[in-house]
Formats: sequence, C-alpha cells, structure tokens
Amino acid sequence: MSKCEQCIVKEFSSLKALNKDELLKLSDCKTSITIKKGENIFEEGENVNGIFCVKDGVCKLTKLSPNGKDHIVKLVAKGELLGQRSMISDEPANLSAIALEDMHVCFIPKNDIMEFFDKNNQFSMNVMKTICGDLKNADEHMVNMAQKSVKERLAETLIYLHDTFGTNTDKTLKIQLSRDELASMIGTATESCIRLLSDFNKIGLIELIGKKIVLKDFNKLKKLAE
Repeated sequence: MSKCEQCIVKEFSSLKALNKDELLKLSDCKTSITIKKGENIFEEGENVNGIFCVKDGVCKLTKLSPNGKDHIVKLVAKGELLGQRSMISDEPANLSAIALEDMHVCFIPKNDIMEFFDKNNQFSMNVMKTICGDLKNADEHMVNMAQKSVKERLAETLIYLHDTFGTNTDKTLKIQLSRDELASMIGTATESCIRLLSDFNKIGLIELIGKKIVLKDFNKLKKLAE
C-alpha cells in the first residue's frame, strides 16, 4: 500500500496542507479500494462518512432529476477528493459518484480526517476553498444552461473534455462518454446530441470515428462556445 506522503493526490488537493507526520497518520487509517468501470463509489442519499481520494481514473458526479434521469454535474479526475461537502455539512451525499473507467481510490473515515480540521487551519481553509470553488462552478454552469444554446454548450463541453483530460495517440478524446452521457452534460435529449454531433462532423468541426471524437477545428469550436 502506498504512503500518503508519496501520493500524487496530495499535490493537487486539500491534503497538500498536511505535514509529513499528519500524512503518515492518514496512511494508517485509509482503505484502498478498486472501483470497476460503471460501479458506484457512493450513491445520492448515502451517508458517506468520510472522503475519497482519487488516485487513478475518472468518475462522473450525477444528480437524479424528478423525471428519473441522471444529470452529469461534474467529472472528477486523478488528484481530486470526493465527499468533502457531505462530510462538512454532516448530510447524506447529494450526488452519486460513478466510475467512467477503472479507478483506484482511498477512503479516509470522517473521524480521522476531522481531527486535522481542529489542528491544521490551512487544511480546513483549503477544504472550504475547494467547496466554494465547486459552488462557483455550479453557478456558472447554471448560467450557461440558461443563456447558451445547446450547440454552444456542446462546443464548450468538447473543449472542456479536450483541455481537461487530453487525447489519445490517434487524437481522439481520451474520455469516451456515451452519447447519453454527453447529452446529460449539455442538458438535452440524446437524439438532439447525436444530431448536433453529426452536424459538427459535416462542417468539419469534429471527426467521428465510431463512438470516438476528434476535434478538427479547435478555433472555430472555441469561438462557437463563446
């Protein structure tokens, strides 16, 4: 089992505020878990009672809408933490976390992590900044959903997937979302998403290779997104 002081997660998350002794203590209380593609890390309404450190892999955070469909709120990658808001608010998870690919995560119980809140002010401040950042992103997403067209939202999402997760050697987007998942991210019906992707393909903005997507004209996509 790897030690927390050697883990890449601490470089990109609230854990970077912990000193070596605190990280060693964290290593003793964590549990390493392998999550297979499609499996839940936790479900909406579940009492998480701790945080998850994403060591490898990507998951989607989803919210169940009144009509019974899952809406993708955010994608979470290596180096991020899950469950911070629920831990601080002492409430059940308001989102579900589902693996988009095989993942390696570490779970740290609430009682152990809260000890650092009392003793390390910088750590508690980092956690609060992260939660505030998530709220800011949620506000911006809500404005985009209200003010941007579906075409603009699709262009913006494709750029986000490219910039955040990169591409494969064949230049296809590394994160392979299904058409349902992509439609969920931009807030439209799957049929509309498929039609728009076809339109983007016809005018040379993207290239469709089976279910894979290549961004062909990045500048025009960026202009459309804005």
